[in-house]
Amino acid sequence: MTAVVTGARAAVWAALGTVRDPELDEPLTDLGFVARCEVSATGHAVVRLRLPTYFCAPNFAFLMVADAYDAVAGVPGLTGLDIRLDDHFAADVINRGVAARRGFVASFEGEAADELDTLRYDFVRKAVLAGTDRVCRSLDRDPASSTLGDVPPSPDLDRLRARRRELGLPAEDGDPLLLDPATGTTPVDAKRHLAIARLTRTSMEANSGVCRGMLRARYSLGAEEEGTG
Repeated sequence: MTAVVTGARAAVWAALGTVRDPELDEPLTDLGFVARCEVSATGHAVVRLRLPTYFCAPNFAFLMVADAYDAVAGVPGLTGLDIRLDDHFAADVINRGVAARRGFVASFEGEAADELDTLRYDFVRKAVLAGTDRVCRSLDRDPASSTLGDVPPSPDLDRLRARRRELGLPAEDGDPLLLDPATGTTPVDAKRHLAIARLTRTSMEANSGVCRGMLRARYSLGAEEEGTG
């Protein structure tokens, strides 16, 4: 039975690893946002999520909890699911809304005007820009005339392809390396496009560092405790 529980817990953890912080484009498990992950002998999964501050934006938090719920709900063999966000000013509203499978607008009735699809895609577009800068740093030729197939294989390239596919953008070897993620067209000014991509990557990485530091301070964590669940 212990082996079964351990395997189920590992499956839930792996599912949580597919969920990204929408702004940082990093897995919740790597960021330390999963405070607890357990599966009982009867197959009931309990997950507790946390964020760097009490006042993190509720729309970001809702996306994170809803995505975590969807990911874990897809794990075979579970008999129950209890996923909650802790220590957040809107936690009760978010947890009730996600558990009831209500959208953001219905959960924040009278406060939210739109669902979060546009916000989600805006963040994926930023992830495409940041990913473009990452792979260009390993390129030994002009990015403006390069294709994805010209970039050396790497996890960063795989990640860029995946983000482009999320937006319905071409992501095969023969497709242009530089694409405007909002329009799907080749940028007219490659130099400006690359400057924006570099700025986007730098900003995301800086925000990631700040969030990690604030989370460690808030919960008195050592660096080795991040991502352990």
